[in-house]
Amino acid sequence: MEPARDLRETAHRVREHIVDMCAGPEGGHLGGSLSLTEILTVLYFQVLRVDPRRPDDPGRDILLLSKGHGAICLYAVLAERGFLPVEELATYARAGSRLMGHPIRAVPGVEMPTGSLGHGLALGNGFALAGRRCFVVLGDGELQEGSVWEAAGVAAGLGLGNLTAVVDRNTLQLTGPTEERVPLEPLAGRWRAFGWEVRECDGHDPAALLAAFTEPSPGRPVAVIAHTVKGRGLPALEGTVRAHYANLGERQHQRALAVLRARHKRGAP
Repeated sequence: MEPARDLRETAHRVREHIVDMCAGPEGGHLGGSLSLTEILTVLYFQVLRVDPRRPDDPGRDILLLSKGHGAICLYAVLAERGFLPVEELATYARAGSRLMGHPIRAVPGVEMPTGSLGHGLALGNGFALAGRRCFVVLGDGELQEGSVWEAAGVAAGLGLGNLTAVVDRNTLQLTGPTEERVPLEPLAGRWRAFGWEVRECDGHDPAALLAAFTEPSPGRPVAVIAHTVKGRGLPALEGTVRAHYANLGERQHQRALAVLRARHKRGAP
C-alpha cells in the first residue's frame, strides 16, 4: 500500500507519461486521460487485488475502462504498477505496438477491449454475476448512452454489491459541456433512482478517492462520482474542450513537462 504522498508521486509520473505519449506520431486523448490520473492510480496502487506477475490470476479483481479513449492513462498506470515495461510506453501508436488508441487484451492487465461507449457497465455486470469484484470506469458524456442505464437497472435489480461504477465527472465531452448537450444532472439522483449507493468526491484527491472506494459495501452496487478537471495539470488546457485530443510538437511537449514539474514541486496535482 502506498501512502498519500507516494500516490501523488506516482500520479505525477503518470501525467508525464501521458504528455510524452501525446507527443508521439499520432497524439492522444490528453484531457480525459489527465482527468483520470488519480482515479486509476488509487485503484491500481491501493484498491485492486491484482498481481502484475500474474495478470490472469483467476482470483484477481476486474477493472474495465469503459471510456476506452483514456487508454494512455491506463497504459501509464499499468507500466508504473509493473504490468509492462515503462520503456514500452514510447511505442504507443507506432506500427507494430500493442499500445493502441483504445486498449486491447494483448496488453497485460487489460481485461477487455473497450471504447465503443456505453458497453462497459453491462460487461461489468457479467463479471460481478460471476462473483468477481469489478470496477467500471466511465466517462460522464458516456452516460448519455441508454445502454448504461439499462445495465444500471439490471445491476441494482440483481443486488450486485461487488460492482462499483466510477464516473470521471469532468463535465466535458468532445462537442462541449455535457450539460449543454444531453444534461445529466441531477446525476447523483439518477443513480440513486436506479437503486445504487452514491458517493461523491474530489477525483484528484487520493485520500477522498480511497475512502469512496473502500467504504463498506451496502449490499447493492456503488456509483462513485469523481469530480475532476479535464486536462488537469496543464492550466492552459484545464477545463477546455481543446484538451480533448492533442498531438504535441516538441516545443509544446517540453513546455507541458516543465509546467507539470513546476506544479508538482509546489504540491499541486
